[in-house]
Amino acid sequence: MIDTSEVVRQYQVTGATDTGSPEVQIALATQHILRLTEHMKARRFDFHSRRGLMRRVAHRNKLLKYLHKNHLERYRSIIEKLQIRDKF
Repeated sequence: MIDTSEVVRQYQVTGATDTGSPEVQIALATQHILRLTEHMKARRFDFHSRRGLMRRVAHRNKLLKYLHKNHLERYRSIIEKLQIRDKF
């Protein structure tokens, strides 16, 4: 499992203090989604965690939609790096 600070450093766009750019938020959400997906494989009936997973996926989709609409090259770059399907 990759450390959160390492993910932030890896996907920063503007500088060392960049933690709020869409790329960083998408990468962190993806890391959390992968962790919750593994949890759900072992615990199929954990509906509270399932709800959290669905919320995180919806949040990531909103961020991806924003990038696709406003910064197409950055969008293509992040989906390639994170190996996410192109939805738009």
